[in-house]
Amino acid sequence: MTDVNFPPRPEAPLKVAVSSCLLGSEVRYDGGHKRSSLCHGALEGLFEMRGLCPEVGIGMGVPRDPIQLVGDLAAPRAQGVKAPDLDVTDALAGYAQQISPQLDDIAGYIFIKNSPSCGLFRVKVYPPKGGAPTAKGRGIYAAELTRLRPQLPVEENGRLEDAVLRENFVMRAFCYAHWQALLATGLTAARLIEFHSRYKYLLMAHSVRHYQQAGKLLSNLKQNLDAVADSYFGVLMAGLACPATRGGHSNVLQHLQGYVSDAMDASARQELASTIDSYRKGEVPLLAPLTLLRHHLGRHGSDYVLAQTYLEPHPPAAGLRRAL
Repeated sequence: MTDVNFPPRPEAPLKVAVSSCLLGSEVRYDGGHKRSSLCHGALEGLFEMRGLCPEVGIGMGVPRDPIQLVGDLAAPRAQGVKAPDLDVTDALAGYAQQISPQLDDIAGYIFIKNSPSCGLFRVKVYPPKGGAPTAKGRGIYAAELTRLRPQLPVEENGRLEDAVLRENFVMRAFCYAHWQALLATGLTAARLIEFHSRYKYLLMAHSVRHYQQAGKLLSNLKQNLDAVADSYFGVLMAGLACPATRGGHSNVLQHLQGYVSDAMDASARQELASTIDSYRKGEVPLLAPLTLLRHHLGRHGSDYVLAQTYLEPHPPAAGLRRAL
């Protein structure tokens, strides 16, 4: 029997942190902004956005001399472009340490690409004695914040222009918020198992390897429950961060079809199986087999299957699965 105190899935809008310049705040080094139509369009209604700018947060003015990453790829320094003696590495990392405890209520973070403070991927790192940069760095503030909060869903604005990555980030944010609600309700072994039972097929679609790891972690809950739960959620978020392939989705669709096959006539079974195969081949979008499956689940499915987050990992009104 389902725990009556098991928290419902969170509703939009969720709170997320965003680089302030993406919201239109004139906080960049040149006094400008990078207002993103993504934040004000594709994600509108899903998120309540809180702007943060670490460079302003550590007292750098607007406008200001720009900074860049210099030195070792594994541990670069954030130094002034015009005044190399300026080094704000420790200040930026310290600001992340200061801000991190204030982010308990957020479900994700959207960073601005290429920034020496906020970039997540492929930030340029310059050799200390000059020369061509290597685009393999991560901004100082972003690196420290993701170290402090490794399970928090994060993305860059540029990558979110991709429909698959955008849907993936939103899905992870809603999962993260649900987990926080579970912890606030009070962690028990039964609630942990209930949570996994609802997310298992979503995880399977994204990563069978992480799905198997999660199952092994939950096979013995006689150990420290908090430690097991934290490890489990780390595996879950790492798995969900892997974009689901057509093969992954098709695998899960076939599993869910198994719950209703016996109640369907031969013609209906063949239609659903054929539509799933057409999706796997790239002939139809994910919504085609998913809509048909939901129709049959509505007629014949159990409460267990209908409670699967995979069927609706985020508000359907957002239309995020149309391009999958």
